[in-house]
Amino acid sequence: MASLASRLHRTWGMGRSLVVYHGIPGRQRRLRRLYRCFVKPGQLAFDLGAHVGNRTRALRALGCRVVAVEPQPDCARLLRSCFDDSDRRKRGRRVHTHPAIGHVAVLEMAVGASSGPVSLAISERHPTLTTTSAAWLETRGADPLFTRIRWNRHTTVEATTLDLLIQRFGLPSFVKIDVEGSESEVLAGLTQPVPGLSFEFLPSALADVRLCVKRLEALGRYGYNWSSGESYKLASADWLTGKELMDALESADAQRRSGDVYAVLGDR
Repeated sequence: MASLASRLHRTWGMGRSLVVYHGIPGRQRRLRRLYRCFVKPGQLAFDLGAHVGNRTRALRALGCRVVAVEPQPDCARLLRSCFDDSDRRKRGRRVHTHPAIGHVAVLEMAVGASSGPVSLAISERHPTLTTTSAAWLETRGADPLFTRIRWNRHTTVEATTLDLLIQRFGLPSFVKIDVEGSESEVLAGLTQPVPGLSFEFLPSALADVRLCVKRLEALGRYGYNWSSGESYKLASADWLTGKELMDALESADAQRRSGDVYAVLGDR
């Protein structure tokens, strides 16, 4: 049984995430405005590393069918309670039937280069920083920006791949990836191009971005853009090549904070 301190840390961490990602006015509106560039009502989207569901919420509000994948038990439980239609029916709770609201399926698992059991390092007070990447964990442990973070719980979870998700649910129009250092591993489990996707970047970990871009270039011809922090606004007026993206991420503006890289297949 979890200790009282563990339960308090988990409650504090989840509560903080809910306030940050759902409680700040205007964030959902800006996120929906951004995602309209990538999806249309009725299309399929994957939210990999769904956490407390702010991206799932925005995609569902746009009428997308969403597969939300999250390995953390606490977060997955929250996602099922708030969004998963089948889970809500089992509990006798109301299911959204309005045609403008998309349907959501929640999977409690990780995503990586291959399927099978993986180790998950959890920060109970900072659950957004939970990871399956031992290398990322080691590097962040030596990063001054992460000195206050403690990964104080480990568990084993099942992992799947993007290819297996596509086999099960179909080809998504958009894939959002936020998996704390395992972004390149997720893309290694993809053997076909997808129309659009995003993945998180850290200014101190641009080598990981290069790996992701290299993998995408092997799958198809992509254009790139990026967004700073939680601005939910594309930084470049034009879509960039892989090299132009890396140059942009090395700029002073991009080095101020983490953000997301966006990639679209074909000419824009």
